[in-house]
Amino acid sequence: MDGTILVATAGQGILRSADDGATWHRLGLKEAIEFDGTVRSLAVDPQNPKRVLAGADVGMCLSVDGGVHFDKVSSPMDGMTVWFIAYSKTDPKTVYAGTGAPSRGRMYRSDDGGASWKDLGVELPEFCQGVNRPRILTICAHPERDGEVWFGVEEGGAWRSTDFGETWSRVDTPESGISNSDIHCIAIACSKGDAPTRYFVATVNSVWESSDDGKTWSGQASKDRFDNLYYTRTLQLLDPAGDTMLVAVGDGTPGTRTKIYRTSDGGDSWAPATLHTAPNSTVWGFGAHASDPKLLFAGTKYGHLLRSVDGGKSWFKEWRDFSEITAVAWTPFVADVKAHPQSIV
Repeated sequence: MDGTILVATAGQGILRSADDGATWHRLGLKEAIEFDGTVRSLAVDPQNPKRVLAGADVGMCLSVDGGVHFDKVSSPMDGMTVWFIAYSKTDPKTVYAGTGAPSRGRMYRSDDGGASWKDLGVELPEFCQGVNRPRILTICAHPERDGEVWFGVEEGGAWRSTDFGETWSRVDTPESGISNSDIHCIAIACSKGDAPTRYFVATVNSVWESSDDGKTWSGQASKDRFDNLYYTRTLQLLDPAGDTMLVAVGDGTPGTRTKIYRTSDGGDSWAPATLHTAPNSTVWGFGAHASDPKLLFAGTKYGHLLRSVDGGKSWFKEWRDFSEITAVAWTPFVADVKAHPQSIV
């Protein structure tokens, strides 16, 4: 492939490869992100493949050279751990970010592509039952409606705004049908013909869907749908209408058994993808880019990096093992990644 693969980790900063995975290099010394730091999120600017945002344990960081170097962006997130970053689908200058453990869970917005940030006033409780300190694991902007954005909390529910995050309403109410407040992923598919927009909310143990603008939800326990695997980690839409998508599930976190399932009929039926090497733990996140929808990456909790070149039907393990993988991204820009004295791995 022509491009740069970026793997965010807990304990080894960001690993980069610009030679199709043949060699991997950590960040060098004197970077804003420590070479042995924790990075929880990555996002490639959809309009400029050289620009990569990284959410780290020091706050928000930005690369303008495809991931070769990262500079810290001064923001209200300074010193906080940024768990998720999402660009608006309607205006890439609008970017959202969410923080979490060990920091307080809060939401932020940038109106200039990530150069400056505003605190949106969301303040989650300091503690929760399941993971001690909440973290914002997912943010999703509506692909067609300007200003509509959602975020989900482990643990703390699913939230929706229609005014760019200025105000929020909780979606997983007792009347909604969503029976678990441990939210792992939210995805929104475009309307298609007479078919309305479809919303997907993945809780820790189920995938819920709504096609009436989020008023009511239907779902099925993952253990009944996915070969007795309950831990529903994340979803990846592979086309705007959500006809083709992936779900990563496991037997827990970090887990010992995991599978990737694929649907081509909008979730009516699912088939397990072929994993040519059994992953060592639950698949934690996917990496995709619109420039090549067939090329996908997936990272596991205990450091296996998987690659698919057929749109998620089959997956091969990369030769390099990593520390805990927290996020994966790739950009079609070929970065000038070079080995540093203390970064060859």
